[in-house]
Amino acid sequence: MRRLVAAVGVTVAGVALAIGAGGPASAAPKTPAPNGVQVVGGDLPGGKVVVQQATQPRLFENLYDEVSWLATAKPQTTAPAASKLGPKYTVTVLIKNTPSQVYDLYPTATGGPRAHRMAKQPGKKVTDGWFYGRLTMPEALRGAGAPLKPRPDTLNGGIGGGMGTDISPSSDDIDPVAGMNSFLEQIRRLFLLNGAVLVVVLFGLAGVAYLIRRRI
Repeated sequence: MRRLVAAVGVTVAGVALAIGAGGPASAAPKTPAPNGVQVVGGDLPGGKVVVQQATQPRLFENLYDEVSWLATAKPQTTAPAASKLGPKYTVTVLIKNTPSQVYDLYPTATGGPRAHRMAKQPGKKVTDGWFYGRLTMPEALRGAGAPLKPRPDTLNGGIGGGMGTDISPSSDDIDPVAGMNSFLEQIRRLFLLNGAVLVVVLFGLAGVAYLIRRRI
């Protein structure tokens, strides 16, 4: 009976480990929440604007939402031609007034807003990548003082990396190969995780069934 209990315990532990391996958030160390956003651009008042969460919570939230998803997102497109990007605004996320993430935003790029995650980030290096920006990017930057045209048709909230119905990117701006590769990679990871869990469960059940048969 003790062997049976032990086998069940091993099975449960194996399943828990397999599931835990698929959830990076459970192993990720906790970091302090951002408390400020700095925006730098040549046409901003003074060339730089710093927005603190404590004094301007709504504006801080709007600006942070434009870049918060970029830290872990996979690149969605190749670098557009410089002539199609328009003005650049560098957004720096601050934690206790110390830079933690830096991104370049292009709210008026051809085909819709674009975002660039540079490989060199404060204190670390990441994968360089280009992304489709949120439709709310121009309005968020306009709130920080950027001289951009109002967009009354902008969707409230927007979607990270999404494309709106009022913006139709040209075929030159879309990279279907990169998009398909990203989709296939996600499917592959899903199958690997489910397969690992299934194998652990089957081995555990086989061991329990063997012990039961021996006792009978």
